[in-house]
Parts: sequence; C-alpha cells; structure tokens
Amino acid sequence: MRNDEQTVTVIGAGLAGVEAAWQIANAGYSVRLHEMKPVKFSPAHKSAGFAELICSNSLKAARIDSAAGLLKEEMRRLGSLLTTCAEEARVPAGGALAVDRDLFSEMATEKIRSHPNVEVITGEVTDIPETGVTVIASGPLTSDALAEKITSLCGGALSFFDAAAPIVTRESLDMEHCFTASRYDKGDDDYINCPMNKEEYEAFYEALVTAERAPIHDFDVMNPKVYEGCMPIEVMAQRGHDTIRFGPLKPVGLRDPRTGRRPWAVVQLRTENKEKTLFNLVGFQTNLKFPEQKRVFGLIPGLRNAEYMRYGVMHRNTFLDSPKLLNADFSLRERPELFFAGQMTGVEGYMESAASGILAGINAVRRLEGKTPLILPETTMMGALAGHVAHSESKDFQPMGANFGIFPPIEPHIRDKRARYEAFAGRALDDLDTCLAENGMKD
Repeated sequence: MRNDEQTVTVIGAGLAGVEAAWQIANAGYSVRLHEMKPVKFSPAHKSAGFAELICSNSLKAARIDSAAGLLKEEMRRLGSLLTTCAEEARVPAGGALAVDRDLFSEMATEKIRSHPNVEVITGEVTDIPETGVTVIASGPLTSDALAEKITSLCGGALSFFDAAAPIVTRESLDMEHCFTASRYDKGDDDYINCPMNKEEYEAFYEALVTAERAPIHDFDVMNPKVYEGCMPIEVMAQRGHDTIRFGPLKPVGLRDPRTGRRPWAVVQLRTENKEKTLFNLVGFQTNLKFPEQKRVFGLIPGLRNAEYMRYGVMHRNTFLDSPKLLNADFSLRERPELFFAGQMTGVEGYMESAASGILAGINAVRRLEGKTPLILPETTMMGALAGHVAHSESKDFQPMGANFGIFPPIEPHIRDKRARYEAFAGRALDDLDTCLAENGMKD
C-alpha cells in the first residue's frame, strides 16, 4: 500500500541511494528518487544506469567468515536489493563476489524504476529540501552546486583522491605469455595471470615510476590525499622497489605452467562480464596519461598488444567530517529528518556504501513512524561501520571499509585467525537477529 501523504526524497541513485529508496518504498512510502544522469555526468561516471560501479567490479570476499562476506550477509538479512542483483550478475572471481557491472546496474535500475512506490526524477539537484524526510546519497562526486549547499550546511567537508583501473579485451591478450589460475587454486581458473621475470619487472618498474601523470584539477595538487584502498599503482611503486611486488603484483599462490616455478611478479586480470570478453587489471588504479598507460603497461608481456576499453582515471572524492555531524542512524544531528548515506559519510567500498543506504532508508521510515532509530550493535559489521561514522575519535577522520579490526574483541582471545573470524561472524549474526527481533523487524 502506497503512502503518498509522507513522501521521502532520496537524492542520488548510486548504491546507497538505490538501497535507501528500496527500503522506504518497500515500507509502503512514496519515494521521489532524484538522479542527475543522463542529463549530467560526474567526471567518473559513464553509464546512465543506477548503482554504477566505477573503481572495480569486485564486491570483495564472499565467505561469511570474512569481513566483506559478513557485511553482505547482514545486508541480505535486512532486505538488501543489491546483494540479490549481485548474485544474479555474478562472474567467476575465485573466492570473491565479482559482477558483470553492466548487468548489475541494469537489474538495479529495472527494479527501482518498476517499483510502484518510486518516482524517478531526472536532473541535477542544486539545493537541499528545507522540509520533509530526505536522504542525501549524492555520492563522493556530488555536483558542485549541491556540494556547496552541503558544505554550507555542515560547516565544511573533507576530500581525497580515488582512482579506477583500466579494462582490456580478452582477445587482445597475448595468451602465450599468460596463464589462467586463482591463487592457491581457490576458484576455477578465474583469473588471467600475466607473469614477469626479474628483468621484465625491472623494466616495467622503471617505466612506471618515471611515466607522465595526468594533471589533477581543483585540489591541492602538491599534496593530494589518496585513499589507501585505491592507491594508484605508480604512487604505490614510489614507496619502494618491491612494494608492488609484495602488493598487487605478488606471485604468492601461483605457479607459471610454462616454467613450473613461481614468477617474479604477476599482474592478475579479473573478468568484467559474463561473456568473459573484458578484463580489468587488478590493483592497477592509475593516474597516468592514457598514452603512458598503453606504453608502460605494454611492457608486461601478456599486455603487449592489449586493447583498452577504458583507461584508468583518477578523481576527487568528498566526504563529511561525520563524527562531528551525524548520528549512528546516519541522520544529521542538527536536522534529524535529514539523512546522509554512502561513501560521503565516511564508509569506504561498494557494499559499505550500500549498507549505509539500507540503514538510512530504514531509519527514515522509523522517523516517519515516530519510532526510535535502529542502531545496530557494534558487534555487527554494519553497526561497527555506523559507529565509526558517528563516534570515531580520530583527529584525522578517514573513510573505513569493512574489517574485523573495528570489532570489540572476543574474550577469551582466540589465537587462530580463521577461528577468531568465524567467532566474530557467528556473534555478529546472532546479535543482529536479536536486535531485529527486539525492534519488531524479524518474525
């Protein structure tokens, strides 16, 4: 049953906005979902679809006893739309949940547009509604006009740079210099591996650290703050000669069938689509100029003739100083009918952003109904991330992705890491179910 008397405004149809709109609409309330695409695109967005994935097509680990896998299971139990879309758009990626990003977006878009309680309004939003329950999920690349209003309302915002990796065609790879395998044989030969010997790595490394980078506009170009999770490969390489060889190019768990030995370094490629015609360079976020990407990455034997469907790009992301501004239900302390969701709140990662949208949507409904906010226990991954957003005591607040380091410890301490993570996951799901039952959200 649709409730048109209390319409909720959701600004932005990225991952967080889609999940927020889905929660509100399924609760029976009318949603006005504003999305500026395709009238206007941010510097990083290319598709007109909702829930567009930019940096990578991986949603990280699938195992429930991993931080990323636990987060997705919690989201499923709260009625997530995007975890369902992800399973249906899944592509092989070993132990990770990776998706055909076009299919994933198409499914999310169709579900939202066909929902009887959702009205999609296309065009840029340049102001914050003065009344009514609103969820702002405009993303870390919020358009300038709206960003100025958010900055004015919140007394400033923080910024950092984010980067995306290139995508190449499968048919352009030199498979004589590649092999298919997943690390430690986890998966069904899901990755294409481009090995390098020591001499090839040395040549690649020297070219990488001396290559010309694209200019960075509208920010502190002398000292840009780069988020560690999407560190450009060339910036990482400057930290030390072997930094990337022990990072995204690590050969551990792989054996080159041509030599029978572990390579000196390996570049992994992960499939982008169900047809397996497109692959992205794992960990190769970059800000090199496009011709330099082709030249430098072409020194990797398997990529000598690679055809690029998308070059890597770097862009500015903006997030709030949330511990000073937001409650753990993602509402603004000074205007509790106004909610924020997504990466701009200080969560980092696709599913983390989507999870914040779920909580913002649920709590927007609860505010309409005069109920107390749903604050999940900090023994759950969603609750711990919300706690980081609202209560972080760090003097240099930075975005946080799902990890077990933000969990309260289990006593007595479990020394074995795998057993400890299993215990964390079991406790989290038990506490989540109890919390939902106490709040009348579970049968």
